[in-house]
Amino acid sequence: MRNMKVKLALASTAVLALTVIGCSKDDETASTASPAASSSVSSVPTKAPEVRKDITVTAYDTGRVSQEEGTNESNRWTKWINEKGPENVKFTAVSFAQIKEKTNVMFASGSAPDLLMVFDPTIRNPLYEQKQLLPLDDLIAKSSTDYKKLLEQNPLLRKAGTKPDGKLYEVGHIQWVNPLRGVIIRTDWLKKLGLDMPKTTDDLYKVAKAFAEQDPDGNGKKDTFGIALAGSMEYTINQMFYAIKPWVVKDGKLIYSWENIKVATDFKKKLYSEGIVDKDFFNDKNMAKAKQDFITGKVGIISPNFNTPQDIVSQFLDPLQKNVPTATMTLMPFPTSPFGRFTPSLENPVQMTGAVAASTKNADAVMKYIDFMAKDSTADVLDNGTEGVHTKTVDGCAQIIDADKFKKEVSDITVYMKMLTNTGLRFNKCSTAAVQYKSDPRVQDYYQLLRDTYLTFDLPYAELTHSEHMPQLPKDLATIVTNTDKQVNSMVGAGNGTVWAKSIVEGDKYSTDDAMKEAIAIWEKADGKKVEEWMANWYATQKDNAFLAKDMYEIAKQQDQKYKQIMSEIKK
Repeated sequence: MRNMKVKLALASTAVLALTVIGCSKDDETASTASPAASSSVSSVPTKAPEVRKDITVTAYDTGRVSQEEGTNESNRWTKWINEKGPENVKFTAVSFAQIKEKTNVMFASGSAPDLLMVFDPTIRNPLYEQKQLLPLDDLIAKSSTDYKKLLEQNPLLRKAGTKPDGKLYEVGHIQWVNPLRGVIIRTDWLKKLGLDMPKTTDDLYKVAKAFAEQDPDGNGKKDTFGIALAGSMEYTINQMFYAIKPWVVKDGKLIYSWENIKVATDFKKKLYSEGIVDKDFFNDKNMAKAKQDFITGKVGIISPNFNTPQDIVSQFLDPLQKNVPTATMTLMPFPTSPFGRFTPSLENPVQMTGAVAASTKNADAVMKYIDFMAKDSTADVLDNGTEGVHTKTVDGCAQIIDADKFKKEVSDITVYMKMLTNTGLRFNKCSTAAVQYKSDPRVQDYYQLLRDTYLTFDLPYAELTHSEHMPQLPKDLATIVTNTDKQVNSMVGAGNGTVWAKSIVEGDKYSTDDAMKEAIAIWEKADGKKVEEWMANWYATQKDNAFLAKDMYEIAKQQDQKYKQIMSEIKK
């Protein structure tokens, strides 16, 4: 495909050269022609070159751009964008830590950027409510080519960027969908203890208990934990019990999942009280100790987040087998809980990343810039750098020439410049693990296992939708949630002082029934019922317009079909 693009580029260059030569010859002919002929030629109107306009665009200050390469505001790729793109772009870099505060200051002071590029919807949503964002429907209809076509071909992209008033306010991209979370289990321990892969949460408890009590490492000591409850494992358990966010759909209505949270907490309390988990897991918020326990052979089940399939091998399998050469592991499907069986967290298929300020004086120029940044040809350069300098084409795929040079001169700079790149639509054989991780078949195998285990579209999604598509509560209701969160949030990691955390550690002195009673009382005293009413009404009136789990599945299914077709062609 890349070779074809090169050929097309060369062909275009040839055509341009011929055109220039032709123009030169015409000029020469005109200069030696008769006055009448010259007058006739000069009377032909010429199209004036399009005037480039100035626009401002925010950029993330990543702290990764080396001094030799410049800054996030001025470097080889911002210069390339200004040279090859349609407009003059001034980038304003803002750090992740300051993006919310800086954005609010810019918009409040009248110095808003023409185009705000930001991942966090809680930054864009208040600006919409304050009417500080420009509706884009008419602008796209009149001034866009590439992004307009993208919306026509991917209506869910429009749906995700449309606000409750029915107008489009945000631009974004289609992402490739991968599972983001899973459960790793020691299969050699299962075999040694004569246990089957857990199919229910009751099975999971029994297996974890056996791992903790039946000396699976064979050292004659009771020094193993069955399961790691720290960090994302707790989130995973909540997903198994459909107890996340904490909203669930029951009998067609959106309700607060008090009962689900209680049953999930019962499960955690049982693990804790019976010594199946490390009782210090409260303090292991980043899972550092849990991970160390797993790779040293002291815990049998763990649920990390996966950024790439390579993480499974490099961060878990390799270090585990270095410490325990006979160890084996695999990915465990989510077991069935009393509330059903679910699919875990998936990559957000449609991520909204940009919004145009209502104050912009050059909306058409902003739209041309959006078109340019959404082009595949732009993505090719920002993905691969310069052909022959940073990458070379091998079997139709870009191959990095020098990893250190590529990191310094390309990926460290462009990592957050590609917020309009459609990775989900650009996926091809070069994107597959079979090519990306050609040197390590184990990574290829784990990527396939990851997809086979967790891309289960016949199961319901464990959440209402991806967190980036959850509705924005009005400020007064959002304050209620914020003020009660550390007391009633079902995640221990939200604060060890939550009533749910208290019920886990205090045994018979404080039951989960006590916790639920107290949590509900705190919630209702803070007017939490108003939040429940608002959320229920939002779901009842907006469920057909909102970007929900069914929409995530629709895109993921389309991609899965494409993936299977590509893999089938690779294997031929």
